[in-house]
Amino acid sequence: MFVGHYAAALAAKAVEPRAPLWSYVVASQLVDWGWSGLVIAGVERLRLDPSLPGSHLVLLDMPWTHSLPGALVWPLAAAVVARIGLRVPAVAATMVGVVVFSHWLGDLLVHRADLLLYPGGPKVGLALWNYPLPEMILELGLLGVSAILWTAQRKAEGRHTWPAALFFAALAMLQFVSVALPTEGTPERLAGTALLSYVVVALGAWLMDRKPVQT
Repeated sequence: MFVGHYAAALAAKAVEPRAPLWSYVVASQLVDWGWSGLVIAGVERLRLDPSLPGSHLVLLDMPWTHSLPGALVWPLAAAVVARIGLRVPAVAATMVGVVVFSHWLGDLLVHRADLLLYPGGPKVGLALWNYPLPEMILELGLLGVSAILWTAQRKAEGRHTWPAALFFAALAMLQFVSVALPTEGTPERLAGTALLSYVVVALGAWLMDRKPVQT
């Protein structure tokens, strides 16, 4: 799952708007921010298999980011940082943690069996990646519903709604581009490209959520 993860960020912003959108957006992909860094560092491992349907990723070893124990630690850390560092209310900080954990649940739907339940235990994954069209429909559908919720929240605040439509369109385009472009190169290069895309989306979320300066 790629842009489908951002659905949790937009939904969280609609439900609890007191945390900035960019914090929810980073939270939704925080596990993959860590994964990208650890792949570049050689700590977690993957290889590419172009013969696979959907995603060509063969995720060999991800105990620190995509195991269930890891998926429980990252949300706790994120909630603490949001509460202390961003000084958002406790409910909003908790929501940031929930969004971080949603990443693992989304991956459970689409990944092949590569998510470790516990050290030395089985790996799980429902493998929706093997069915590319339904998988894409799911991602864009979740994103579309959450964008509608965020639009309604902005409208209730008396703010412009076009940023929600623009952000959704940009993410949908990013999804199509990620599918259309060939997956090639070294694991480190792939992880670096992924990390760059996460940074760009987070910057876009910051821009879309900015309130106009009062004059």
